[in-house]
Amino acid sequence: MEIALETPAHLRAVPSRAEAGPVPPEQASDSELLVRIAARDREAFEVIYHRYIRSIFGLALQRLRDRERAEDAVQEMFAAVWRSAGSYRPERGPAAPWLYAIARNAIVDRLRSRAEMPVEIPDMTSDEPGPAERAETSFVSWRVHRALETLPNREREVVELAYWSGLSQSEVASFLDIPLGTVKTRTRSALAHLADVLEGELA
Repeated sequence: MEIALETPAHLRAVPSRAEAGPVPPEQASDSELLVRIAARDREAFEVIYHRYIRSIFGLALQRLRDRERAEDAVQEMFAAVWRSAGSYRPERGPAAPWLYAIARNAIVDRLRSRAEMPVEIPDMTSDEPGPAERAETSFVSWRVHRALETLPNREREVVELAYWSGLSQSEVASFLDIPLGTVKTRTRSALAHLADVLEGELA
């Protein structure tokens, strides 16, 4: 089954009540998009959906090892984003950790419903602080994640998959279906860009 790249039908049917902002959704940061989604801005939801659908699906497929279950987890995750965007607070940290935390919850729910794969559940439900929690408590990390939002989508995708999902470069290459060399090139370019952005902030 191919995962749909269109917004789920039940979400497309919800009318937008948000007034158009000064910045087009395609140019808005993830944090700005979540604020707009909280006001039921359907266009903002479309943008965040397409920004994250590939990496979230890759994470779900990596963990669940089943395409149909991964698709279900992804749809549940984005439905939760639509319902719960109002709980996101930009001042507490960047959007990516919040989005990936919702994705992990959706994946955990699918793992728990699959009795034959209980061994993977503890890894997903560890009480130890993960990357998202550490980033939210560090001002330096907060600045790094703000800088991430300035990356081109392809470069940001490989960095987020490696950082938030804990995938190796080979694993990133595998489920993005791109050469390992391309992953390494995009990663180097992304890190160089981030260094320039952060150095500019400190200057």
